[in-house]
This record gives sequence, structure tokens and C-alpha cells, in this order.
Amino acid sequence: MKQVTVAGAGKIGSAIAELLHHGGYRVTLLDCQADYLNSLRLPEGIARRTADIAQGFDPEVLKGQFAVLSALPFHLTRTVARAAATAGVHYLDLTEDVASTKDVRALAKGASHAFIPQCGLAPGFVSIAAHDLAGHFDEVDTIRLRVGALPRFPANALGYNLTWSTEGLINEYIEPCEAIVNGRRALVPALEGLETLGVDGITYEAFNTSGGLGSLCETYEGRVRELNYRTMRYPGHRDIMKVLLSDLRLSERRHILQDIFTHAIPGTSQDLVVLSVIVTGTRDGKQQQETLARTIQARDFMGGYRTAIQLTTAGSICAVLDLLSEGKIPSSGFVRQEDIPLGDYLANRYGQVYQQQH
Repeated sequence: MKQVTVAGAGKIGSAIAELLHHGGYRVTLLDCQADYLNSLRLPEGIARRTADIAQGFDPEVLKGQFAVLSALPFHLTRTVARAAATAGVHYLDLTEDVASTKDVRALAKGASHAFIPQCGLAPGFVSIAAHDLAGHFDEVDTIRLRVGALPRFPANALGYNLTWSTEGLINEYIEPCEAIVNGRRALVPALEGLETLGVDGITYEAFNTSGGLGSLCETYEGRVRELNYRTMRYPGHRDIMKVLLSDLRLSERRHILQDIFTHAIPGTSQDLVVLSVIVTGTRDGKQQQETLARTIQARDFMGGYRTAIQLTTAGSICAVLDLLSEGKIPSSGFVRQEDIPLGDYLANRYGQVYQQQH
């Protein structure tokens, strides 16, 4: 029974802890708030430990662990990764933040254990899927990744409910977005590139957001004409966000926007995740397109009801941990999502959440 630590006991972190516990791991769940941590309804076998990681992370906490999984806000990524490096344990996270991932990569140089950032939905599963689809072509022209975490029953002008980190949401709406444009790596502005597309008969809008590509730009620079990532929302969402972030300049006062969202936008457990990975290229001398599309809804899974964002995010990092434990992915240095075989991932007990199409 491998021992693992999950840092962060929010909706995703607690789901990770539960899934790993049901999967036979010995789990310790860390959080800075003792009262909150103790209030969580978790299986008795999950150990709880209070640690204010914002004030520093003692590597001794990780002594004897197989891995540490970070489900903390992106600005704490470096702290957990440094502790993992000192303790000599495997490190996995869910961050979408580009700068944080560069720091993780630096720590991974020459390491005897694995550093695997961006193990969530996007980047994460969609990166694995895109790389697999690209391998079906003789030459690849475009790779387009589209992902949305949405309420099933939108009931406000934004067509949105809070289903994951508000801080992370705002960050991806503001920071520059990596892409490949006309064969060259570029930074494009968030909230631009507005388009419409359909999945399972429903029309969505999509626009540039930061962090969803992971390391794909580096992998495919010079190999494709176009590569980009866009977030999917119900139509009209982007225009309201532009008013808030640009016209009212709340991009300069993120804490105010975060407070507004937290106060005014309710959460929901009736959510869905919709994704579309579209690759075009040449095969046998002909132009072809392949698409992997999914609409995943909340449902019971491994001992409890899981929201769609918990299924796809917690399920993803748990699948990567399993594959690492089984020796099916590299176990040292920096590991890209593209290094993870899609077939092994989908065959995994946690990765199977992506097998279901509703």
C-alpha cells in the first residue's frame, strides 16, 4: 500500500483523497484550516493533518511518502514542488499556471523522482488526447483544444456557476495565452479568438484562455501551422467578462472580482464537462480531420457522488499516479502529459471516467 499526501482539501483535493483511498492508497490530506478539515465527511482511513503551506512546507512531512499531489491554488505550486524535491518524493499537480510549471521543470532537472505537473483536465487529459490523435497523421496541420466546465442548468446572465477554483478561473481569463500561429510560438490575448462550435447538438462559444496547452507548444513548435486552446462557455459569457475585466479594469484588481464572484455566483453539483479535441492533417496524401469529443456529467463513482469537474480533474491526476506506480510512464525528471499513452490512461480504473460519453 503506497503512502501519498494530498495538499489541499477543497472540492478537488478531497475528491482526490477519497478516490485514492478507495483505490488502495494510504492517504494523508493536508489543509491550513483545522476546523474545515475536521468537518469533512471522509472515510476513516484518510489521515488529516493541518499545515499552512503559505507559510512554508516542511519536507519532513513527506518522509516515507511515495508521492505528493498538489490541489492547492497555483501560487503555492512552487512551495510544494520544492518540498517534494528536498524530500525525494514524486510530485504531481493540477496547475494551469505557466510560470509555476517552468519552476517545476527547473526543479526536475537531474531528479531521481518524477515531477509531473498539469495532470488535470486541461492541461492534462486533452493534452494526452491531442498528442495521440496527432500520431494518426503523416503530417499535422492544426491542433485545436476546446474545454468547458459548465452548469447543466444555467440560471444567470453569465451562464455560469462556480465549480472549481475562482482564483484559477480569473487567472486564466487574464494572463497571456500560449499558441502556435502560422507555425511559430506566440502569445495571444485572453478572451480573444471568439468562435462558436457544437458538441452533442449544443452550441457553445469558445475564446482564448491561459494555461490549457501545457507543454504542447514546445512539443509541436515547427511541426504544425496552428495550435491553440480555448475555453467553452454558453453564448454571451465572453462579452460580459470583457466588460468586467477590460472596461471596468477589474483585471487590475483581481481580489475584488474574486470577492464578487464568490459572493454572487453560487456553486452547483449539477455540472458537466464538455471537451473537443480536433486535429487536422494529411494521411495517405489526403486532408483528414479527427475529433475526440466528450460530454461528461456528474454521477456516482468509486464510493460517492462526484461532480463532473471532480470526475475529470481528480480522476485524471489519480490515473497518472496509478500509471506512475505501475511503471507505465517515466519515473524520473520532468514528465510531460504527452509522455502518457492514451490507451493506458483510458484503460486505467480512474481514467475510465473519460470513456463514458453522454
